[in-house]
Amino acid sequence: MTGFEPFDVQHEVPEFETSYSNQAQPPSYDIAFILIADETIIFPLEAKVLRTDKYISKYINEINSNFLTCRYAPFSSEAGMLAYLLKGDPKEAFDNIAKSVPCLLADHVDFPNRDHKTSDHQRIVPAGEDYPSNFRCHHLVLKILGEQPTEKVTAKETIHETDR
Repeated sequence: MTGFEPFDVQHEVPEFETSYSNQAQPPSYDIAFILIADETIIFPLEAKVLRTDKYISKYINEINSNFLTCRYAPFSSEAGMLAYLLKGDPKEAFDNIAKSVPCLLADHVDFPNRDHKTSDHQRIVPAGEDYPSNFRCHHLVLKILGEQPTEKVTAKETIHETDR
């Protein structure tokens, strides 16, 4: 970044607009691009680890329960989902996402060779709110290469190994 971008990038950004009450913990985004001229305009990214191309329930829940209900990104008409795929095929992950949301996933016009799709939705806007009802979700699957550990190692075990 040059420092002259019209946005700032932050992690764990709270969304105060849709907090259930003043005492409740507001939802927060994993990564957010915040428009400097109007900090209510946020392009959030939610990230999920997919153990396999079929392990998508948490990913789907973010879309259906948060983005499409305006709980996340209430003032924005677009947002993104990142999937860190540990095992399987990105195409299969996309097919399973499309069936489960349900939605039509299209190649991103600027990146047809990237595992980047978009889906268009009509959101459920709460009564009395003037949030955008048209919503585009960007889906990016990042295939993690390499051997995955077969055993879980706790932090305590790791510390003991390094102490020896």
